[in-house]
Amino acid sequence: MKWGFVFIRGEALGFSPQVIEDTFDLACNFFRSPVAEKNKCHISPNNMGYSSMRSEILDQGNQKVSTVLSYLCEACSLAINQRRAFNIGEFMDGQAQQPLPEILKARESDLGHFAGLCHNLCIQLLRRFALGLKIRDEEGGKEWFTPRHDPSRGHSGTILRLLYYPALAAGAFDYDAASDIRAGAHSDYGSLTLLFQRPSQSGLEIMTQEELWAPVPIFPPGTESDPFPPILVNVGDLLSYWTNGLLKSTVHRVVFPEGNGEDRFSIAYFCHPVDDVPLVAIPSDLVASQTTKDDSVGANGRLTAAGHLESRLAATYGWRTQADPARD
Repeated sequence: MKWGFVFIRGEALGFSPQVIEDTFDLACNFFRSPVAEKNKCHISPNNMGYSSMRSEILDQGNQKVSTVLSYLCEACSLAINQRRAFNIGEFMDGQAQQPLPEILKARESDLGHFAGLCHNLCIQLLRRFALGLKIRDEEGGKEWFTPRHDPSRGHSGTILRLLYYPALAAGAFDYDAASDIRAGAHSDYGSLTLLFQRPSQSGLEIMTQEELWAPVPIFPPGTESDPFPPILVNVGDLLSYWTNGLLKSTVHRVVFPEGNGEDRFSIAYFCHPVDDVPLVAIPSDLVASQTTKDDSVGANGRLTAAGHLESRLAATYGWRTQADPARD
């Protein structure tokens, strides 16, 4: 997998256009709700809750000071980020294991159903990765990843994230395309990420091997007439670790499209293994034959999935000891 990204059609997997659109409608209604309502469930160190926009410059050496409002988000780069998000952790028996604002609480079962569809898709994809990697049968074969992502075996860092990227108001400030971006360059922390997008709301870019930014289309070529975009799947850090870099966790970002475009809403599902899963290379001859290995792979098994996530979140947030939930 050269780029670490692939398109998946989700209709046969329960992701009807109506199911996806209903989830987008719920997200839109939530982000349009009063600030005080959203901030009742402000994000905490467990990575669950509402992330508001706040003033911050992450690249002191290269960025101008502007009036852009940004907020600390998962895997920010050294750039201003402009988005809002609500992170929902795992569901148990159809219920979220965290406080939810009333507008989301009223649709808790729908959100749980959507998260369940996402989990099932990730497991199916991980089985196919296991087959492609030729994991030895005596080590688990195609089911190698399955128990490591089984919610009944313990907590994980899995997150269903609702995202809102506001359009820039015309003339609001001196916009600089090089520094004022919607989400800075990052790789994702988990095993797989599922991204749901709306047809006209572009802006996702990936870093090529030549270290250039390339736009990712909403629709793959030849499918532009489809009624709804496919699901975009990307490899996360842990699949890269497990395969010694054979599968790529590609750096990506979200920018303002030319002409600023419109508000952008997206839904991301970050699939993580159970917290105590050690990060060791999988039992595959293909992985063992990798000549260039990633030094960050699990520190010979001493690093767990939870340890990796905690270190990434700590670097991203500083864990908000001075959080100001009044900002939006």
